[in-house]
Amino acid sequence: MRKSSEKKSKRITKRMLTAAMSDMFQEHEGKSINLNLIINELRLKTHPLKMLAADILSEMLEEGYIEEVRRGQYQLAAPVTVEEEEESIVGKTFVGTLRVEKNYAFLQTNSKEVTCDIFIPKDKLKGGKSGDKAVVKIVDWPGRAKNPIGNVIDILGKSGNNDVEMHAILAEYGLPYVYPQAVEAAARQISDAIPAEEIARREDFRDVLTFTIDPIDAKDFDDALSIRQLKSGQWEIGVHIADVTHYVSEGSIIDREAEQRGTSVYLVDRTVPMLPERLCNYICSLRPNEDKLCFSVIVHMNEKGQVRYHKIVRTIINSNRRFCYEEVQAIIERQLGMEKPSAQSKEPLPGEEYTNQLMVLHRMAQILRTERFANGSVNFDRVEVRFDIDSEGHPVSVHLKEQKEANQLIEEFMLLANRIVAEEIGKVPSKQQKTFPYRIHDVPDPERLESMAHFIMKFGYKLKTNGSKEVISASINKLLHDVRGKAEQNLIETISLKAMQKARYSTENIGHYGLAFDYYTHFTSPIRRYPDMMVHRLLTRYLAGGRSASKSKYEELCDHASAMEQLAAAAERASIKYKQVEYMMDRRGQVFDAVISGVTEWGLYAEIEDNKCEGLIPMRDLNDDYYEFDEKNYCLVGRRTHHRYVLGEKVKVEVARCDLEKKQLDFALVE
Repeated sequence: MRKSSEKKSKRITKRMLTAAMSDMFQEHEGKSINLNLIINELRLKTHPLKMLAADILSEMLEEGYIEEVRRGQYQLAAPVTVEEEEESIVGKTFVGTLRVEKNYAFLQTNSKEVTCDIFIPKDKLKGGKSGDKAVVKIVDWPGRAKNPIGNVIDILGKSGNNDVEMHAILAEYGLPYVYPQAVEAAARQISDAIPAEEIARREDFRDVLTFTIDPIDAKDFDDALSIRQLKSGQWEIGVHIADVTHYVSEGSIIDREAEQRGTSVYLVDRTVPMLPERLCNYICSLRPNEDKLCFSVIVHMNEKGQVRYHKIVRTIINSNRRFCYEEVQAIIERQLGMEKPSAQSKEPLPGEEYTNQLMVLHRMAQILRTERFANGSVNFDRVEVRFDIDSEGHPVSVHLKEQKEANQLIEEFMLLANRIVAEEIGKVPSKQQKTFPYRIHDVPDPERLESMAHFIMKFGYKLKTNGSKEVISASINKLLHDVRGKAEQNLIETISLKAMQKARYSTENIGHYGLAFDYYTHFTSPIRRYPDMMVHRLLTRYLAGGRSASKSKYEELCDHASAMEQLAAAAERASIKYKQVEYMMDRRGQVFDAVISGVTEWGLYAEIEDNKCEGLIPMRDLNDDYYEFDEKNYCLVGRRTHHRYVLGEKVKVEVARCDLEKKQLDFALVE
């Protein structure tokens, strides 16, 4: 007992480490220190602690507590004066709506960084008119002036137009909304012909049954599966990935643009591609009945779903069919007797001639999935909000998309291929380790887990916060299973996600906690993710016996890709929020069933059960009593009546106000 308590007392939490690092910067005021010095002085011996220190350093830098005086060297930031704060936004770009009068013009923006309008000289409007959405760069903020001065960089178009609003969201997050003509021109020069000598260098899978399975509206098919039974009775399954780096050479104009973008961005109604359309939707896309070049992971699996052999090779394929998820799901459900009575029919289903092969893949995928969860993988299968959009970009209906067996089929084989590639390079003696981009995911922060455990107790749930990774993962999975179908499901799933660390790219492999893999990378989506292109290139180099690449170069690329991934995710969320507000504008005055999803000092947040649209019920509108915020118990309490509004409580709400510019909904409680 004594040993375990001593061990527990030595556990360093994020709060403790933040305090220690803060003290260290205070002690070294005026001097610069680096991460290595922090690690050595604070005796951070384990890799997770070192990574935590790096995260805290990044947060301190973002919050302005410290500053980077030169690459990798940091010191305590000097107090910021009003003048310096004004200077700090000079050179920044902002997105907003123009207001043009006879003698002056302003940009009105909802940015939190600049709370006043931006003055624009009339000769710097670039033809912009009142009501136009524009991108403006601040060029000056003269002393004593109330407003900064800016120049219009680009006119996006009239506010309210769907394309304009989507471009504005991209610009707001610093993401590109047009493709450079020079890059498009370079892509047009790439030939789609495959020389005979290139085919001769590859394993030929054109006669093996192969198909793609993607969303119904997808155009960039970057993965395909092949299947055939071997004489031994085992199944040969090929995970074939578009060989993008065969067409895009390192350092080319197309490669530089892809590196900068880092990822394709998926907004509500469009894809903003990482690669030019000629490559992503045509040459590299694994379209049916066309010869395509691939980088492939080939596995032999027995009837128990065990991988008995694998190889990583370059191939040429010819897809027999393009499936969408719904078609494969229908076949699986018919075979398993899962069809709803209304859907039962003897009519043949599209693609039903491949039923036997699809059911083998389904069975193998479910075995892999079961094994993954048994090993501690966390089951975050969240419901996604999807809109049906008319020709003008207006949302006409909303539906909730669940991950079903067809999605799981593809997911498990992609996970398998990514893991095999990572193990091929990383699972070697330490002296032979070569630089490689891994997809890593750290263990949950203990403080966040404790906070989450305390939070869910209000709903009658328990969570284990101590023990092995497997024990904690199993407890999280049980919680996620128990909340399914309950009013508090989305709320608790959101809280659980926030307790997790963010997955990211790094050359320092610490494994992937959420997937319970010791080695994991991204290999299967080079059309839409730059790290996958990095992996393809290094894999080619190392399989040919090449020396290790520069670690510092690839760590920098990993950091950039991780940052761009976060920006893309934020832009996607903003586009969903915009469409939710736009959708609810047509439903002002209507009443919906909702659940209280947040409690704050300024009011209640409620989420409509049918469509997951969330809005604020302002405190000022709760006029039957004076309500006080009880932070400890996550509720509002009436001072006179003692009436309580608590998280997870079911309520009826009326859509009261919709602000598209701010992407905000206000609800009113209906008694």
